[in-house]
Amino acid sequence: MSDPAAAAASASPDTGALGRRLVDAFGKGWAKGDVPLLMSVFADDAVFIETPFSAPRKGREAILQYWRDVPVHQAEVTFSSGEIFVVGPWFSTEYKVTFRRRRTGEWVEARGAMFCETSGDKISELRMYWHRWAGGREG
Repeated sequence: MSDPAAAAASASPDTGALGRRLVDAFGKGWAKGDVPLLMSVFADDAVFIETPFSAPRKGREAILQYWRDVPVHQAEVTFSSGEIFVVGPWFSTEYKVTFRRRRTGEWVEARGAMFCETSGDKISELRMYWHRWAGGREG
């Protein structure tokens, strides 16, 4: 039987520092509409799962297809994240992103959590769980 406390204690503190660097780069890329910066956190064979009900996007090109249009639709983006939690090669954090929809001008706030597996110094898998509010309603 595996002991979660022992696994957490044996997690490298470097994974926490790596997680912070990766989340900060990801968030800065999203906020600035800098897709190359956002994409720089992913391993070549990474998997991105936008929500628990989304099909996995496998590989950098598939992930890029999702993120490349985000700056076209989102303006005035802010991104913040919380404490990094680490177990082995995995890290997680809560995040909040706000943006204005370019087409309608409507403000949107999304809050969620991201769960990432690392390989080397990149994200090999990113799972996001989030909830979005737009104009005072779920959207």
